[in-house]
Amino acid sequence: MKFLKFLLVGIFFGIVLVKSEAVSWYRIFEMFKFQSFHMYGIIGSAVGLGILFLWLFKKLKVKSVEGKEIFLPPKDRGFVRYMLGGTIFGLGWALAGACPGPMYILLGTGVFSMLIVITAAILGTFTYGVIKSKLPH
Repeated sequence: MKFLKFLLVGIFFGIVLVKSEAVSWYRIFEMFKFQSFHMYGIIGSAVGLGILFLWLFKKLKVKSVEGKEIFLPPKDRGFVRYMLGGTIFGLGWALAGACPGPMYILLGTGVFSMLIVITAAILGTFTYGVIKSKLPH
């Protein structure tokens, strides 16, 4: 029962993403070919709202559901690290036609080929966990 509200918010968010065509392979394809502003508008709006809400949370000292102060640790430095990670993420997004969240939404809308993508994502995450200690962090 505790997680029911999260499930309902997730379902609502999935419906919003489907209706806004943010999970549409064609919209994602247009974005990567720089043919349409649609996805950049959605992503830009999300980034802008995220910045605004983080600023408000800090200014108003908003607390979490557990009553703790919301704290965001500083990010590690390293331009190459983030460029490499972003490039790998973008290539996977372009090849699969979906990033991690919409993979499940697309599966829920009946795109059963996403099972292959979800399986590959889980396998990739598992592989990273196995070799993480051997990588230069």
